[in-house]
Amino acid sequence: MTSVLFHTGLYKEVEHRIQAFLNQQDDFLSESTAKSTRAVGDAIQDILAENCETILGPEVCSNYSASFARRSMADLAFEDVNSCYYVVDVKTHRESTKFNMPNLTSVERLARFYEDEKNYFVILMVAYDVAGTRAEVSRVSFVPIEFLGWDCLTIGALGWGQIQIANSNIMTINPGYSRRKWMVELCDTLLQFYPREIGKIHKRIEYFEKVRARWQALPD
Repeated sequence: MTSVLFHTGLYKEVEHRIQAFLNQQDDFLSESTAKSTRAVGDAIQDILAENCETILGPEVCSNYSASFARRSMADLAFEDVNSCYYVVDVKTHRESTKFNMPNLTSVERLARFYEDEKNYFVILMVAYDVAGTRAEVSRVSFVPIEFLGWDCLTIGALGWGQIQIANSNIMTINPGYSRRKWMVELCDTLLQFYPREIGKIHKRIEYFEKVRARWQALPD
């Protein structure tokens, strides 16, 4: 089902609201917290979890929840007026860092989640930098994963495969991109990825066959 949020441009308004809200916050970092990229990211995520229902507004959001296990796909979730279900993964990027390669989700988990056309896996990326004890947000992206171009994504070798942003400094967003096309491209990417992983496994098997033979030949 087509999302009113993502196919009317309303999501761009949500991005502006989130950025304005975060930049209006009183300084919420201590000197020690400001030095830790993880601590700042956790603080931003906590503020969003507490306030995102209000930021989104009743025209966008109902049945809001921000209570999820650490390994869940979601940091927060909600439904819209058409009962579309949005699972939101909050990511933060400190722009003064040179490289950041965040995991998004398992390819298998996403494929199962997207079996229901009313489900949307959403990336909420907050780009910021720190001045003293103040986090200054320069960019907010609030998009379903299918709006992210494959030129800025990669697959990590964990489990079935983890979709990752290759470099958080570079995000290609294609508004309105077809979920069908994106999922076909995901499958094409995996059908190239898996054979390469098989080749790596064969090399590892050969290596440890040699290691085993060497140790077997030694006396106790």
